[in-house]
Amino acid sequence: MMLSPDQPGADLPWGQSDTESVLHDIKIGCVSDEPMDGEGKTRSLAPQSLSREEKRRRRRATAKYRSAHATRERIRVEAFNVAFAELRKLLPTLPPDKKLSKIEILRLAICYISYLNHVLDV
Repeated sequence: MMLSPDQPGADLPWGQSDTESVLHDIKIGCVSDEPMDGEGKTRSLAPQSLSREEKRRRRRATAKYRSAHATRERIRVEAFNVAFAELRKLLPTLPPDKKLSKIEILRLAICYISYLNHVLDV
């Protein structure tokens, strides 16, 4: 059987007749004056007392932020790929149009730089 706020119950908050005392009990249950992590701050569910990290998490959860972040990431990756393509054009390979992975491009660039240094030393 389920109790409703209209039915009195001895151990339930809605059994009290004074609504202000019920609201006071709820408010005390939501806000604690105990220090948090020894910092002397009070813990509250109010948005003003959110930590910097929690505010950052909530801001990052918005669709607008995610969309902007995805756009920035696409631009970054595209610039990264353009830089690899330009480096690839400078490296001699046989055949010249052979597809290389990024790690292969980097390793080939290291070898080519070492070769050029050797040629200059001779």
